Amino acid sequence: MPATLFLTCGIQSSGKTTLARRLEVEHAALRLTADEWLHDLYPDVSDAQPDNLRDRVEQLQWVTALRVLALGGNVVLDWGLWAREERDRYRSEAQALGAKVVLCLLEPSKQQLLDRLRARNAAPPWGTFRISDEQFEQAWAFFQRERPTPDELALFDPMP
Repeated sequence: MPATLFLTCGIQSSGKTTLARRLEVEHAALRLTADEWLHDLYPDVSDAQPDNLRDRVEQLQWVTALRVLALGGNVVLDWGLWAREERDRYRSEAQALGAKVVLCLLEPSKQQLLDRLRARNAAPPWGTFRISDEQFEQAWAFFQRERPTPDELALFDPMP
């Protein structure tokens, strides 16, 4: 059976990490969550700084993911993957290794997201960062432009 790459896709508070933790257990997968690594590597990082450090962490996580997939293991990338360009890249590179790729699109309503985000911001669990209303609105607008289309969704494998 080929390895599977699960890509979580959605903005902050959409439920990506909750789903990623479930997939990790159900599919014996390595879960890679950038925010958790950022907290481990940079324990004093402020809520305003993680994006400056995120690219390097995600690069390291992707190299790790490719190695695990090449060895036949399953991987969950617990990232937002808001842009089509990102989703295409990770899908095509994993498929080139013979892996299946499942896109897990999470799209709660805007009000649900705001409610969840405000609750999370009140007492952020370990491995998360506070997100301001302004950051949320920017993410919401960007994701509305970049959300997966039916044609794009057809490029991915079904959930096993």
